[in-house]
Amino acid sequence: MKNIILLALILVFSLGANAQTSEKKWGIGAGLGGYGTLNNGGIGLMPEIYLGRYLSPKFDIVLKGDMGLFNSNLINDLDMVNPFINMKLKLTDESSRLRYYIFAGPGYLFNNSTSAFNYDLGLGSKYYLTKSTAFYMEAGYFRGLESTTIGGVTDRESLWKATIGLKFDFGKVKDSDMDGVSDSKDKCPDTPSGVAVDANGCPVDTDGDGVADYIDDCPTVAGLTSLKGCPDTDGDGVADKNDKCPDTPKGWKVDASGCPLDQDKDGITDALDKCPDTPALVAVDKNGCPLDRDGDGVPDYMDNCPDVAGTKENKGCPVIEAAAEEIMLAPDMLVDPVYFGYDRASYLSGEKKKIDKLVKILKSNDKLKVNLTGNADSKGTEEYNMALTEKRIDSVVKTIQSSGIPEDRISKEKALGETKPAATNDTAEGRALNRRVTFEVIKTK
Repeated sequence: MKNIILLALILVFSLGANAQTSEKKWGIGAGLGGYGTLNNGGIGLMPEIYLGRYLSPKFDIVLKGDMGLFNSNLINDLDMVNPFINMKLKLTDESSRLRYYIFAGPGYLFNNSTSAFNYDLGLGSKYYLTKSTAFYMEAGYFRGLESTTIGGVTDRESLWKATIGLKFDFGKVKDSDMDGVSDSKDKCPDTPSGVAVDANGCPVDTDGDGVADYIDDCPTVAGLTSLKGCPDTDGDGVADKNDKCPDTPKGWKVDASGCPLDQDKDGITDALDKCPDTPALVAVDKNGCPLDRDGDGVPDYMDNCPDVAGTKENKGCPVIEAAAEEIMLAPDMLVDPVYFGYDRASYLSGEKKKIDKLVKILKSNDKLKVNLTGNADSKGTEEYNMALTEKRIDSVVKTIQSSGIPEDRISKEKALGETKPAATNDTAEGRALNRRVTFEVIKTK
């Protein structure tokens, strides 16, 4: 009766769990096998139940109740009860379906005639049928410690055992992102809700480009992170799926559609356009430059004579020289240059007598004309000096006209600025000689 009560207590206590995995740390197990005693040759059935707890990837702790039944050498059916506290050393990673382990630990044996501390040790294996259910097999040895029996006889109980059975794992598994992979195995524990994940709990990345399918605009084709997982064949920064010009040469600037830039809209891309700032609607050649049919350096849209070569100064038109004119070189027809002060448009005092001489020559013959040429020294910018020279010519022309010479007898005024010096610009004297307006007296034949 005493043994039956003890067996019942073990059964109640053991209906807990058997340590199984890091996810489900508790489980229950039950098995049935056989045993054989070493002392008297007895054999019998050996049911067992146990309670276990996962400790680490390598160790579990188990409270196990083994019972020996139907020993042929005893009258009663319940031969012994032997609870153990076992440590399990796991030899196989828990990712494997077939796992091996070693167990050992102390116990306490009861039977009709004796009770004593003992220990067991053995080998085991289990095969997982599902994630929570495993078939197991164990073979072990019970070594009884020497003790005094109820009748005063010293005894030791030792036996072999072999067991097969089933184990059932359970326990609350923490899964913070609720993706079906426990936090202990989840390498991506913050996956957004509803996103499909792989065995590691990370979002599925079908094309393996490092961009998860749920944010990948091209989930089946490997692409770039910067383009939301889409490829960019020509490397222009526009994804192929949006690129209207997917074969743009590398290094060319493109617009939002992936096509080469053409900022002046002349049909020649900027990368090939030698004149990228051509005004809108102006006809261009193959290089993107404005057409110049007569090749005079003045583009057609600015050329008043686009089919005849001319000069820039004459807006693309040729300069027609008066064929009926000749320069009068007689000494009495020569007039000295008129000189000007520094940065002055009005001629120097005393220079008017030279203009008066010119007027006298022109009035002596109605067929005479005069050409004026203006010059400046090198002080100041070229543009400024050119404008100053034109003002100097104008001041002389006004004086000539004020003396009664009509405008049509004063021709070919040309401002040369600092381009035709009469003397060096390195000295004050030389610069003074360069600030001048010169005259050519001509006669119409």
